[in-house]
Amino acid sequence: MSGPLCRDCLTLSAPAAERCGACGSPRLLRHPERDALAIAHVDCDAFFAAVEKRDDPSLADRPVIVGGGKRGVVSTACYVARTYGVRSAMPMFKALQACPHAVVIKPNIEKYRIAGRAVREMMLELTPLVEPVSIDEAFLDLSGTERLHHGSPALTLAKFALRVEEELGITVSVGLSYNKFLAKIASDLEKPRGFSIIGRNEAADFLAGKPVSIIPGIGASAQSRLAKAGVATIGQLRDVPPKVLFEALGRDAQRLSRLARGEDERPVKTERETKSVSAEITFERDLRSFDDLEPVLWRLSEKVSRRLKAAGLAGRSVTLKLKDRDFRLLTRTRSGLPATQLAQRLFENGRQMLKAACDGTAYRLIGIGAADLCDAAEADRGDLADQSVVRQAHMESAIDRIREKFGADALQKGIVLRNSPPKPQR
Repeated sequence: MSGPLCRDCLTLSAPAAERCGACGSPRLLRHPERDALAIAHVDCDAFFAAVEKRDDPSLADRPVIVGGGKRGVVSTACYVARTYGVRSAMPMFKALQACPHAVVIKPNIEKYRIAGRAVREMMLELTPLVEPVSIDEAFLDLSGTERLHHGSPALTLAKFALRVEEELGITVSVGLSYNKFLAKIASDLEKPRGFSIIGRNEAADFLAGKPVSIIPGIGASAQSRLAKAGVATIGQLRDVPPKVLFEALGRDAQRLSRLARGEDERPVKTERETKSVSAEITFERDLRSFDDLEPVLWRLSEKVSRRLKAAGLAGRSVTLKLKDRDFRLLTRTRSGLPATQLAQRLFENGRQMLKAACDGTAYRLIGIGAADLCDAAEADRGDLADQSVVRQAHMESAIDRIREKFGADALQKGIVLRNSPPKPQR
């Protein structure tokens, strides 16, 4: 393993360093298996409260509780409120007894959905294998992405965590391991802004002293039955004879026993088979002119291109999506195209459809997507009738490498600078 990775400036330090040699940060990520693991669990920190604090900086150092009225319950408590004993699902009156000076905010689910979708979109730029668990957490499988992202999954996730913090104003905690069960446990170890790793070589010893309650599927009643058999820890659970374990846990005994040994064969599953890859944006003010919409279409085409490349996919059709001020949806599709994952090719097709749709109608949303998907190996190979595609592919590949090294804004087409980007609706 190379030296510890600084989670604040992403540089490597000397193996024995306690602080980053470049920026002085103590947030160093070190683990003997750090660069060999690819299954992650990402969880936003105190998500609802974090979004509220982001939108109202005056709340930054104050205890914030998101939840119902006095007769309701706590949806989320920020970490300041948690120091007073406030917890999720606690009755509100008890929470206010524990922390009477807390700021109580009624949940704004739509605002949280927008933030959650933004985080999810960033995840999908890392890998197509994203399994959402809830609005603010997901499993990711980054196996095989090292070449695409020019680094190990650990480095990619560290970059992702910084990007979420810088662009969305909230924080995440990351757990990295070799299966979902251990990745989920790892993500809870150092909240907030945590990044914890559980490797294969340490899993058995790590789990041995943990309570059986951390195994999903062992609830209060199962814990009670195991306690009667003298089992309170995972290490003790491993030694229980199969017959006794079956009596305590029923048909689930074998699965739970495997988890106790750190074995979890569940794959990271997406919500559904990927049939299209798309990106869209809703404007704060309606746009109607082609000149205003064209730069937005280019930026969305680049986003779709990045997602296709991350997924190893290409599209043989391009769809333009527009929604007017009365929420009427207009879609136009061009099918039977040569397979591509290039932003320029997506944009060229979308641009022609956009030009035809710009008839003075005011639009509140625009999107572009690629469908009729195939393997990337079939894409952008060119032929005698189209020899420019290979040159475009090489050019985009070079731009991708420069942006990976120097940031997403290192190189931009002039079209992007023509108009400032419209802000998404919140």
